[in-house]
Amino acid sequence: MGLKSYSRGKAIHLMLVYTGGCNGCDIEIVNCVLSPKFDAEQYNVFLTWNPREADVLVVTGPVTKLNKKPLEKIYEAIPNPKAVVAAGSCALMGGVYKNIHGDIPSEEICGPVENVIPVDAKVPGCAVRPQDILAGVVSALPKLLNAD
Repeated sequence: MGLKSYSRGKAIHLMLVYTGGCNGCDIEIVNCVLSPKFDAEQYNVFLTWNPREADVLVVTGPVTKLNKKPLEKIYEAIPNPKAVVAAGSCALMGGVYKNIHGDIPSEEICGPVENVIPVDAKVPGCAVRPQDILAGVVSALPKLLNAD
């Protein structure tokens, strides 16, 4: 077992990136890590705001044209191996923002996260439930832990 796998086996760092939408999923993700009810930190799952420390990128919201390049830069800055979790219906399919003008797609929305960066786990919901977020992150862990 390599050093990277060993350290990732001891603690996982999530980086949360909001790419547009209502922030409902962001609130639930922070709730799942920091609140006393779910308290993922007791299992060594931590939030970080530094892509160089991140293991798992959790993306919420539809990707807007304004946020497309920053999301790509953050994804590239995360060291390999990395996992991406798309959380919420907006991140998975654009949600209510996908087609806000009837049959004409919004010009400001690039679409779901998987149109911009590769996605390893998808967590549906509006807003996502904390237990589903944890399940999505856990489903992405084998990619990190078996990467040496």
